[in-house]
Parts: sequence; C-alpha cells; structure tokens
Amino acid sequence: MVTIKEIAKSVGVSSATVSRVLNYDATLSISETKRQAILETAEALNYLTPRNRARAQHPPVDTTLPRIAILHFLKPEEELADPYYIGVRMGIEARARANRMEVVTLYHADPATIPLEPPDVCGIISLGMHTDDEIDRARQMSQSLVLADFAPSLSTIFDIVACDPRLAMIHLLQSLVTAGYHRFAFLGDDRPSQNVRYPSNEERAQTFKEWLTAHDLFNPDHYLLADRLSYQNGYQLACQLLDGPDRPEIVIASNDNMAIGLYRAIQERGLRIPQDIAVASFNDIPAAQFLAPPLTTVHIPADRIGENAFDLLAEQIAGRDYFKKVTISTEIIWRDSCRRPPE
Repeated sequence: MVTIKEIAKSVGVSSATVSRVLNYDATLSISETKRQAILETAEALNYLTPRNRARAQHPPVDTTLPRIAILHFLKPEEELADPYYIGVRMGIEARARANRMEVVTLYHADPATIPLEPPDVCGIISLGMHTDDEIDRARQMSQSLVLADFAPSLSTIFDIVACDPRLAMIHLLQSLVTAGYHRFAFLGDDRPSQNVRYPSNEERAQTFKEWLTAHDLFNPDHYLLADRLSYQNGYQLACQLLDGPDRPEIVIASNDNMAIGLYRAIQERGLRIPQDIAVASFNDIPAAQFLAPPLTTVHIPADRIGENAFDLLAEQIAGRDYFKKVTISTEIIWRDSCRRPPE
C-alpha cells in the first residue's frame, strides 16, 4: 500500500506538504507545478486516503431493493370495501418486507389494468380474477407470475395459490343439514368468467345449487344473484328474499360483505337471528365477530394466501422451472348466527 512518505520522496517535498495537498488545504503556499506533481504521483501510485481505504474495504451497500408487482383486480375504493383482499395484499407485502423486496400495487383502472409502460419488476402476483388479455399482458411484463385467489380450471401453466371453495361449501352444507336445517337460500354471484384460455367459475354458488339439488333441497326461488359481492347487493337481494311468500330457515351468503347487508334487511323487518332466520357466510373478515349476533362464517386465511403467493414467486425468481398449485385449507368458525351441528 502506497504511503504519503513514498509520494513525498518521489516528488521531493515533505510528507506534511503531501498530506496538505491531498486534503486540499487552501492555505498551503506551494507552486502549481509542485501541487500538480503531487496529485499526479499519488494517482499514478494508486494512493488511497484513509477514508477511501475504509470505503474500499467496506464498499457502500446497494440500497436499491428488487421489486415485485401486485396486479389487483379491484380499484382502490373497491378494495377498501372488501377487507378480505386487503388481507391478501398485506400478506404479500409482509413477506416481501421480510425478504427485502419492494412491492408496487397496480390497481384495476379503466380502460386497462396494466400500464403501457410496465414498471421494472422481477415478478408479478396477479390477485383475483383477471381477463385473458390481462393475464397475457402480465406474462409479457414478467415470466415470473403467480395467480392468487384465482384458479383457472384448465390452466397448467401458472403457479396458483387459492382455497377450495367447492369443498368448503360442501362441508358447510353438510354441517348445517346435520344441525337440522333443510330450507336454504343463497345470496351471491354465479357468473362464470368470460375467459376462454383461463376459464373459471364462481364455485360457491354452483356447488350450493348442485349439492342441494342432489339432496332434493334446492329451491330456485331462494337462489338470488347479483353482479358484485357487496354490502349493497346483499341488502337488495335480502329485501327481495324476505318480502317473498316463503321464508327460508337459513341464508348462506357468498361473502361476509353480503351477509352484513342481509343482517340489515333482517333487522329492519323486526326478525331475529337465528331464531327467525339463520345466517352463514364466507371469508371471516374482522367485522364478522362483532356483528350482533356474531356471524358464522368459513374462515379463509387471506394473509396465508398472500404469503404463499410471495413464496411461490420467490421460488420462480430463484429458478424453479415447474409449476405448483397450493391449496389453502378453510375452517368453519361457528358463532351465534346459526345452530351448530352436534359434537
């Protein structure tokens, strides 16, 4: 390692003079010829100041973190109205922070979900149901792509993480029949996706209809559908159901948002839950336990879906060259909005 003393000897000046020149001491009285000679000699000998020697031994850490994108099927205001999807997103973000990765969320916006100039990301998690075109455009943005809470029925070319809504609905119906219920109603949405390459159905509604039909318990007048699983649609469908001539024993809602709208319609008519009409639902959002009475609902661990989606994406980025499907288990959380089956 070159020292100040060696530079001083080479130029023919004192070590103190070299030190003051290299530290840009403006008070030093020295000819420009000597100053230039010292600087050129130091550069030629590859001299490093103590500060620069320390930097060479401990180079600055690159604080630029790799980024992934969440391609959201909801608009920001729609996500705020559905805590379930907030939970999925937070699960992704928490796992990303733990792995020192940044997350950019691309919310759905008309006329197109994905910007024409895609962000610089190393992978994408597609959250919720997207169209064929949106999924194709996401694949153009990054070959590392995971579908979260969306499981196209014919696709074998994606990593997928979701629950099994069909199995969850069957388990719920079997348990409620065991608890003594036989006159069921349903509030939800049974529209299939319009996708051709990546088709998907709303399996809760379809399974409700198929299972009760097979057990001779299905009433088409008690199968009410809307185009969105919202509080407002739950309330409107419930008003239509409750004002009809034949009231069911129990209503199953596709999600807790619709169940909250159903609660309001029931209470406005002076009916009691569960004595006059029982309620069960899906998702187990935080508000479910604070309703009066607390809501029986199928717990879908939204944060676990998000965490597993990130883990699958990280495996792809690291080089995994085959596809995985992760199915997250569900659990019925029995509360006071309906009878529960015998132990």
